[in-house]
Amino acid sequence: MSRLTDPTGVRVARRVYHVRVESTTARDTSISFRALGLLTYLLDQREGWQVRSDQLSKGEGREGREAVRTALRELATRGYYRLERRRLRTGKVVMGTSVAEYPVPQWVADHAIFSSQRDPAVPVIEQENGTFLVEYPDGTLGSDGFEPDPHDDEPPTPAEEKPTTAEEPPAAPKTRRTRRTPEEKAADDAKKKTVADKKAEEKKAHDATAEEVAKWWWEHAEKYLGKYVGKTNGYLAMRGMVRNALAKGYTQRQCADALLRARQHLPSAQQWQTALGVVTKNIAPTRANGAVPYSDSATWGDQGEDPDAHAHDDSDNATFGVVARMQGA
Repeated sequence: MSRLTDPTGVRVARRVYHVRVESTTARDTSISFRALGLLTYLLDQREGWQVRSDQLSKGEGREGREAVRTALRELATRGYYRLERRRLRTGKVVMGTSVAEYPVPQWVADHAIFSSQRDPAVPVIEQENGTFLVEYPDGTLGSDGFEPDPHDDEPPTPAEEKPTTAEEPPAAPKTRRTRRTPEEKAADDAKKKTVADKKAEEKKAHDATAEEVAKWWWEHAEKYLGKYVGKTNGYLAMRGMVRNALAKGYTQRQCADALLRARQHLPSAQQWQTALGVVTKNIAPTRANGAVPYSDSATWGDQGEDPDAHAHDDSDNATFGVVARMQGA
């Protein structure tokens, strides 16, 4: 069912009204036995129960919180589970989860779209009839993947008629949400696939660029700063910082210059942010004693200088060649 008795509770997509695991789910080799066991446990909970990894990891025979979170991510990837940000008809926004007895293709497609975003929770909007629609990044609404409730088509139970008066007009009949035509569904699916493909291409490009910058910097840092002796895998962590900066709109050259300025194999988060701010000229550079270097231009302005005189200094127009530029560093 897709309606809620508790706005923050679990919504369970069921085909039957007693707990069981379908044979196709039990034999799904795309999920681990750990994930299958956790899914069975979730399906055995009452509606309104809240999924919390810290609670699931407690008790005899339970695994740690990270193991539970890994299993939940695995179930989300395969369309059995997802985290939702629900906007109710009252205007209130709450967090909740949905669990399915069977893999929901729509959830798999939505996971590909929203998992790469800053907030991976799938935004859903409650409709007048109590169901929910997914709100996509381009503003369109689509199915939340729940199958129609078989009880929706049952005729209403006859109720005792009440005489109407001028002060109490008869209630207007509720209108059902019109179903999408196959053409509309195909168009929506094509649009979502286009969005997902575009994000996948962007991610692939960012990953490749981050690897290029990271490889260059690690070789440079070990040559001029010495071997890295940190406890963590510094290379992977540094590459991740570069990849995140690229995703936020920083250029390849700016990331390289920021690493040079930070002068650390693996800069701290504050060092990395400050270095990016300096190379993008959002933060004034400082010396060791905190003094800002003197600049005629900053103090007196450009005195009649040709505005095109430094056009060639635009780093965005330069070919990425930091290795060659830094050989004499």
